[in-house]
Amino acid sequence: MNTKLKCLLLDDELPGLKYLKMLCEQIPELEVIKAFDNAETFLKELPLLEFDLCFLDIEMPGMDGLSIANLLNGKPVVFTTAYKEYAAEAFDLDAVDYVRKPVTKERLQIAVNKVQERLWQIRTAKNFIQLNTDKGKTLLFFDQVAYIATSVTDSRDKNALLHDGKKLVLKNVSFDRLIQYLPVNEFCQVNKKEVIALRSVQFFSHDEITTNILQISGKPLVLSLGNAYRDDFLKKVQL
Repeated sequence: MNTKLKCLLLDDELPGLKYLKMLCEQIPELEVIKAFDNAETFLKELPLLEFDLCFLDIEMPGMDGLSIANLLNGKPVVFTTAYKEYAAEAFDLDAVDYVRKPVTKERLQIAVNKVQERLWQIRTAKNFIQLNTDKGKTLLFFDQVAYIATSVTDSRDKNALLHDGKKLVLKNVSFDRLIQYLPVNEFCQVNKKEVIALRSVQFFSHDEITTNILQISGKPLVLSLGNAYRDDFLKKVQL
């Protein structure tokens, strides 16, 4: 399944912010999580939000967009501004794109395509992701993961089973985020609550997957293959 990029918007000029939000909502690859017209509020809520990229204005009262970009821990940034003189500084910060106002849907689509390419490069270059667990931070190496399921005690958490039998509780992470980083040809979400490493698949039918993961009973773990996920799974297991 294709996962939309979750974006945050920040522009102190309300008309410009509303217009940018409208354009973003017309881009199929984007999902606007929240739009801010105040840098202080943006920074206050930032730790509570899950997102993939930010669209930032540059000249704003208080903290400017260039300074805010430094606080985003490497998340992709697209600057949207009426000023051309900040372009060099923006690219020094490794901004994905620098879009001059007035923004058009066509120009915004180009920026989104660049973000997708950047994220793809990151995804294919790394073989692990840093996540929070019930025991602290961990580096989850993709080739160690056999299966991931939504926690029955807290749906915000995910239970990861490793090929060596070890288990990890991944804290407050969505499948959308996990799927974005897991190698696309090695993992597949098979229903709303479960993701499987393809190397863990033993048999499958139209609506069921039998894994090589043994339960306490000694029987293999069997997963349901949801309608919305079937085409993606079958495409990945084709020869």
